[in-house]
Amino acid sequence: MSDKPNWSRRTLAAQAMGSHDATTGAIVPPIHVATTYLRDPDNEYRSGFIYGRPDNQTVREAEAVVAMLEDAEAALLLSSGMSAATSVFLALAPGDHIIAPEVMYWGLRKWLQTDGVHWGLSVSFVDMSDLKATRAAIRPGKTRLIWAETPSNPTWSISDIAALAEIARQAGARLAVDSTVATPVFSRPLTLGADIVMHAATKALNGHSDVIAGALATARKDEFWARIETNRRMLGCILGPFEAYLLMRGMRTLDLRVRAASATAFDLAQRFANHPDVSEVLYPGLESHPGHAIAARQMKGGFGHMLSIRVRGGEAAAIDSAARIRLWKRATSLGGVESLIEHRASIEGPGSPCPPDLLRLSAGIEDADDLYADLDRALRQAHGG
Repeated sequence: MSDKPNWSRRTLAAQAMGSHDATTGAIVPPIHVATTYLRDPDNEYRSGFIYGRPDNQTVREAEAVVAMLEDAEAALLLSSGMSAATSVFLALAPGDHIIAPEVMYWGLRKWLQTDGVHWGLSVSFVDMSDLKATRAAIRPGKTRLIWAETPSNPTWSISDIAALAEIARQAGARLAVDSTVATPVFSRPLTLGADIVMHAATKALNGHSDVIAGALATARKDEFWARIETNRRMLGCILGPFEAYLLMRGMRTLDLRVRAASATAFDLAQRFANHPDVSEVLYPGLESHPGHAIAARQMKGGFGHMLSIRVRGGEAAAIDSAARIRLWKRATSLGGVESLIEHRASIEGPGSPCPPDLLRLSAGIEDADDLYADLDRALRQAHGG
C-alpha cells in the first residue's frame, strides 16, 4: 500500500484495498474455490499456495482488509467467532492461567469453564472494569493471558484497554480483546496496547446476517501468533472462500452501517432512559453509565450499536414485552442491518450473570422513530397501558 495516497480506512475498506480481477478488470474480485495447486517443476510452491485448507486467495484478500482496519501486522479469518477465540486459548499451554470477564459472551464463558479446564487451563473470572480486582487476580509466573471484552455482552460494561495492557505487560502476559461490538470503526485495541484483537465477524463486520465467521488480528507475528496459525490449519477451522467473499462485501459498507446503527442506538438509549416502563438503560454512550468516561476516551466517534434495557415488572414483563413487538425481530445475534431484540437470560440459562429483567437490543439501520414506537407500544401493552 506504500504507493497509494494516505486514504482513510473507510475509503480503503469501501474499495476492498483496491482489489480487482487482473484478467477481466472487474472491480469485484472473483471467488477462488480451488483446493489444489500446481507445484513448480522442482517441486516447490513459489505461488505461496499449497493446499486449500490454509491457503485461499479470497480469504487472504479479506484478511488484508481486517489487518488494515485494525492497524495489525497480520490477520486471520476462521470459521466462526468461537473458533477464533478458542484458537487463542488453545495456543496456551496446559497449566497456564487466564483472567476473563465475569460478564462476557456466554458461549465462550461456558467453554472456558468446561473444555478450557479439560485442556488444563485455569481461569479466574473478574469484574474487568475494576483494575484493582484484575491486578489481584494475577498469578505470578502462571497468568499468561488477560481476555477482555469491551463493551461486554450483554450489560455493555467498559474495560480500560490501555490499563489492562499495562497490567498484562507487568505480569508477562498478553492482552486479547474481543472488540466485536466496538468494531474497528470506533476502537482499535492494538493501538492502545493490546496484543490480539478478536471479532465475531458474523456480526457487524459482515453486517447482513448471512455469514458465520471469526477474525483475529495481531500487533506482531511472533511465536504465539504462529501457534494460532497452526491451530487454524491443523484443526481445520479455515473460513470458506464464499464466506470470505460475503464478508468482504460486508466490510465495504462497515463504516456507514456501524455509524448509522450506533446513532440509532444512542437515540434509543436517551429516549428509553426516561421511559416509565424501563428501570435502567445500559449503554456506554449515556453519561450515567459508569464506564462512560473510559468509553469516550477509547471509542472514537461513537459508542456502538448495542444497548440493553431493564424492564419494570421483572422477567415476566420483559418476556411479555418482547413477545409484543412487530418491527424488531426476536432473534439471537447482533450487528446486522435489521434490529433484533432478545430476552438474554432465557438464552444463557442457569448460572447466567444476566439480569432476568434485561432485554438486549441490537440496533439496525431502520428508522429510529419506528423502532422506538414499536418497542414503546410493546412495553406499554405489557404493563397494561
